[in-house]
Amino acid sequence: MPLSPGAELARRYHHDVVAPLLRAALPALPHAAARLGSGSDVLGLDDATSTDHDFGLRLTLLVDADRAAQVDALLERELPQHFAGHPVRFATTWDPHVRHRVEVATVEDFAASRLGLEVTRHWEPEDWLALSGQAVLEVLAGPVFTDTDHRLGALRDRLRWYPHDLWRHLVACCWRRLGQELPFVGRTGQRGDELGSRVITARLVDAAVDLGFLLDRTWPPYPKWRGTVFATLPCAVAAPALQAALAAGDWRARQEHLCTALELLLHHQAGVGLPAVGPASEPFHARPFRGVPQAVLDALTGTVTDERVRALPAGIGSVEQWVDNVDVLVDGPRRRRAVHAVQH
Repeated sequence: MPLSPGAELARRYHHDVVAPLLRAALPALPHAAARLGSGSDVLGLDDATSTDHDFGLRLTLLVDADRAAQVDALLERELPQHFAGHPVRFATTWDPHVRHRVEVATVEDFAASRLGLEVTRHWEPEDWLALSGQAVLEVLAGPVFTDTDHRLGALRDRLRWYPHDLWRHLVACCWRRLGQELPFVGRTGQRGDELGSRVITARLVDAAVDLGFLLDRTWPPYPKWRGTVFATLPCAVAAPALQAALAAGDWRARQEHLCTALELLLHHQAGVGLPAVGPASEPFHARPFRGVPQAVLDALTGTVTDERVRALPAGIGSVEQWVDNVDVLVDGPRRRRAVHAVQH
């Protein structure tokens, strides 16, 4: 698959400029070079609009701690002023200083800065719950140009997906969230509260999209790109019904389209090998509304054998399933504190 424009620029910058400098000055240096961190080009989704800020000659260079300062000084001294029509040294929105943008760090320090976790220790379920999809993608998604000591590759393998029982727990949390508010689409609409019905529908569509990412074992990017990536996944079979729910002009149509989407997602759940007891919706008491049967959740939670996962509070899930505050989600220590607070 061809690289995006920004990732291809990073590849050329490494191949033509950075790698030759390292080979000449430090030929035996164990290291990895990649385009990691923030930026739409890391996700392979950049276009012309992406070039108006923080775009340019950016790389991540991962070396041993005792070589980081030496490598950074070498680059500052030897890098040219321009490459491929782009300045090598420039300011960014997070750093006003004009300097080269080859981030030199250790694998461990770089990963901790993005994930908010120490990668040299075993992770408990709470550690996994404190990850956001975007944080993981800033380590996992970008192209790697060289990895001579394979430490970056080992870390990326570790981050591919949640442990199996925790995956089941998080899928069950999604269904619980859907069941808690699905009847309110109709109840608000029945009372003439169209705005309330539409807001709840949007919340449920968001939860359904989250479920789709989980079923397809795909880390979700931050909201700007969630719909774009969702549309490429097998779970996007539910996308037309979700879009119809958002566009519907009355609560009955919204409810019908949401229930159609949930049936499609439950069928897809069975297809990926997870327990899936149907139907995905049922009558809500004697009212003309729908809810999610408890059996859908029980089929998932009943197969979890890890006692640490079984001890987690039902329905809370990962930090990204119940926090939408950007200032929390982009801050690893805050994510961890939030998860610890609600799990205890």
